[in-house]
Amino acid sequence: MAIYTNREQGVPESESLKEVSMERVSCEVVAVGTELLLGQIVDTNSSWIGEQLALSGVDSYFQTKVGDNPERIKAVLKQASERSDFVIVCGGLGPTQDDLTRDMIAEVMGVELIMDKELVERISEIFSGRDRPMPENNLRQAMVPEGAEVLPVMPGTAPGLKAEIGDTTIYAVPGVPWEMKQMVGEVIIPDIRKQAGITSIIRSKTLRTWGDSESGLAEKLSGEIERLDHEGSATIAFLASGIEGLKVRVTAKGEDEESVEVILEQEAQIIREILGDSVIFSFNDETMESTVLNLCRERALTLGLAESVTGGLIASRITDVPGSSDVFKGSIVAYATRTKRQLLNVAESIVVSKQAVEEMAHGACKALECDVSIAVSGNAGPTAEEGEIGRVWMATCVDGDVESFSVKWPFDRERIRQFTTITVLNALRLRLLLLRNK
Repeated sequence: MAIYTNREQGVPESESLKEVSMERVSCEVVAVGTELLLGQIVDTNSSWIGEQLALSGVDSYFQTKVGDNPERIKAVLKQASERSDFVIVCGGLGPTQDDLTRDMIAEVMGVELIMDKELVERISEIFSGRDRPMPENNLRQAMVPEGAEVLPVMPGTAPGLKAEIGDTTIYAVPGVPWEMKQMVGEVIIPDIRKQAGITSIIRSKTLRTWGDSESGLAEKLSGEIERLDHEGSATIAFLASGIEGLKVRVTAKGEDEESVEVILEQEAQIIREILGDSVIFSFNDETMESTVLNLCRERALTLGLAESVTGGLIASRITDVPGSSDVFKGSIVAYATRTKRQLLNVAESIVVSKQAVEEMAHGACKALECDVSIAVSGNAGPTAEEGEIGRVWMATCVDGDVESFSVKWPFDRERIRQFTTITVLNALRLRLLLLRNK
């Protein structure tokens, strides 16, 4: 197949630096800021923009980080404009001297910066609305490269920009995440799709799993992956998410939301038949705690906790879920042995044990007057005063019936607490599923 640029169909490949097929366009993401290179701030903006581009059917082959250095910023912008059809530059639009994005875009364009009087008024109004005087250096944010456009959405004092460098469209957005997201979502993505003539949509459905390895999931789904590769209706990808388990992401492309949703739902059910509900705990990218709360809600069950080694972490995750108060009764964080005895009626002298954690589960149901409970007790280190380091006992109580188990974690203190939290929540989930299926 002949190769052309997406802007100049019919121009031979030898006459263009950007060699793409007629049906595909690419967008590069450039993140500006020395703090990103030093690791002082994690670049979540580029990840989010990349995800939005993928969902919109726009390829993104490069993501670049560059510090607050004029020559290096200029070099990166030149390179990006030579190899990509669109470029989104994130950051460097503030009012200080090291905010150089607008200046370097102007230099690459070969134009001057011009004071935009309307922007001066808008920025002044923002400060007036906050009952604060506008510092003189904020006028820098009203400087626009000659010939560039100001994006119509402006959540803060930093205006977004749209400029042309050769055949490439460059968008500049602030590094503040909520400002950037509004500009990219409401203005830039639709503009790229319109310019590129993209009408199809790409959507994904994320299934979350716990209890199997990535290689194990890949092996079980190998036949289905091969079938999809042959048919081309959808794709399956695995995303390792640490203590949140493994995600199985199904992605499909279509002409409208309805047709894509049908494909995603059908494929999700096929995967469900292969892996089973014991492995898949969510079909809509919900957390483990959200799933447990929903299962409790279905049967009008209330939940209580008795936490020792996790120190309230389980309760924190549960209360992060909006609306959890209709299910969750509370948590007794009984860290000291004496507290376990006083509040949870633990008689066992060795509190990191099967008997102790089962007594804690019973004690939580009684003290909190709840239908089901979770209890955990263990030693997260670094000393071995009570039980071996890494040993954790977990218990669930459902309708007065307690089940317990033990895990010896090979992790550091924080990961022991995190893995214990999701593991015991999953144990309760599995028991609640049995109740549902009876």
